[in-house]
Amino acid sequence: MWMAAFFGMATKYAEGLLAVKYRTTDDKGQVSGGPMYYIERGLGSKFKPLAVFFAISGVLVALFGIGTFPQVNAIVSSTQSSWGVPAIVTAGIMTVLTALVTLGGIKSISKVSTKVVPLMAALYIIAALVVLFTFADQIPHAVALVFESAFQPAAAGGGFLGATVMMAIRNGVARGVFSNESGLGSAPIAAAAAKTKWPAEQGLVSMTGTFFDTIIICTLTGLTLIVTGVWQGAERGAIMTQAAFDAAIPFGSMILTLCLILFAFTTILGWNYYGERCITYLFGVKSILPYRVVFILLIAFGAFIKLEAIWLLADIVNGLMALPNLIALLGLSGVVVAETRRYLQHMKEQKHSERSASKAAMQPVLAEEE
Repeated sequence: MWMAAFFGMATKYAEGLLAVKYRTTDDKGQVSGGPMYYIERGLGSKFKPLAVFFAISGVLVALFGIGTFPQVNAIVSSTQSSWGVPAIVTAGIMTVLTALVTLGGIKSISKVSTKVVPLMAALYIIAALVVLFTFADQIPHAVALVFESAFQPAAAGGGFLGATVMMAIRNGVARGVFSNESGLGSAPIAAAAAKTKWPAEQGLVSMTGTFFDTIIICTLTGLTLIVTGVWQGAERGAIMTQAAFDAAIPFGSMILTLCLILFAFTTILGWNYYGERCITYLFGVKSILPYRVVFILLIAFGAFIKLEAIWLLADIVNGLMALPNLIALLGLSGVVVAETRRYLQHMKEQKHSERSASKAAMQPVLAEEE
């Protein structure tokens, strides 16, 4: 996951830059951008089939991947475990809340997310730090275990050893991409709406998302699972993390459940918007309402699908979405370099003009002192 995040920050920068560089507006006046636009407008119209492929894949991920099933399943399993709430009740509440927000469009999604995201991130980080502080003596062992298991996995040897390493890499990268979405092409769809005239500036902002998502939050989560020893138990998914929090905090599972609900719900809202922009690219603004209705219905059904099937489906559609985006990033790497140089030159000139203005302002003062 760390490796996925390290290289992912570079792809996230390029995605954010290109999203602003090639963005446009739809028939309703909303800003539209993302891989489908920088593929077609950047690489040229002959690459439109690749842009269409990305947009179709984006709709599939929104409807059957990250956007619906994994999030709903995490919320349902967590509330059922912590509070004993039946799955059908949680699914019903989630469906209603999603409908109320998503039918209001991007402004409604933005208002909810900007209030919820900072609160949930702070609450989760504090709770994770409490767990790590409680088991502080286990942290050196936990970090050592990560590196030992990466390079010298305890296995029978031969083919089994190779399979162990391969699965660790595959799952680690897959979960890393799932957490920060670097290279997937989803983030630039939102980045295109940024209020900036400098593409490189948005690229720098986009990079921070990967750092916070994976380097900070996912690392804290992973360490809590190791130091508390729950990684060796029978629990999986959100239930395992609940057990880790309960080991150090009296109401740990309650806090985690609240954080998880907020995390998952804002992810649902974000992916609703990503899918909406993709469907708009394919069929125009007339397709928005039918898409929203289908999305809301899938939220209702997501609670009753098995976790293994959910991850398998999510990984498949994620790969389909990432492929055309990564091709575009390679093809437009020259544009990324040129825009970066242009922005750095602008920053250099701005600093020079500020220094000149400062010196000019100081001249009368120095003259009076003389």
